Amino acid sequence: MAERKPIESWLTDMDGVLIHEGVPIPGADAFLKKLRESGKPFLVLTNNSIYTPRDLHARLTRMGLDVPVENIWTSALSTAQFLDDQRPGGTAYVIGEAGLTTALHDIGYILTDHEPDYVVLGETRTYSFEAMTKAVRLIKNGARFICTNPDETGPSVEGPLPATGSVAALITKASGKQPYFAGKPNPLMMRTGLNTLQAHSETSAMIGDRMDTDILAGMEAGMQTYLVLTGLTTRDEVDRFPFRPSHVVDSIADLVDLV
Repeated sequence: MAERKPIESWLTDMDGVLIHEGVPIPGADAFLKKLRESGKPFLVLTNNSIYTPRDLHARLTRMGLDVPVENIWTSALSTAQFLDDQRPGGTAYVIGEAGLTTALHDIGYILTDHEPDYVVLGETRTYSFEAMTKAVRLIKNGARFICTNPDETGPSVEGPLPATGSVAALITKASGKQPYFAGKPNPLMMRTGLNTLQAHSETSAMIGDRMDTDILAGMEAGMQTYLVLTGLTTRDEVDRFPFRPSHVVDSIADLVDLV
């Protein structure tokens, strides 16, 4: 195996790595503090498209974690960047919250249900049958189907919640059209994030708690990958996948000295 270059920039997932059910994971504050002091470029990533980076900054601050707005990258931002590259100044029918609608407004998209170029599905706590029906009909009439992320469930203190991937499956079944997912594990999210940092994959690392999204996306983007065991994937499950992370550690606390 070729020797990897020193890590000059870091990308890390949020849920399961830095926080768990609204509580900071021990070592997260020290890791973020070390990153800020080092001056190395970094991003905190999330597939959740509900919140804007400003919203997430405020939420993390209340938990005692200092992450500047410009260091937060969401699947909504990745989706917006993808659409801006594909069809600048286009139109979209959107099912989602402020994180997604704001990202699309910021690239100059018009949100409409009249012959849109795209149907864009993101995360929301209020999926409605009416909105899903409209999405199905628009897709059947020629709108392209885009989703922020393929996660089938999301975490909550009460237990798993149906997420974007589950609703996308329903719309696919009814419309006969498969969506394009812009978030993890699509390496597109890693690459658009690296572009914002002006960083290179060969000198970057991805930290995640899920083999099927975080580690897969980082690996396919050509980055070093660190799996932490404070989230979804357990140590026993690692060998069930046909790919491996570069490193497996107990938690983010084990990576502070690597920054």
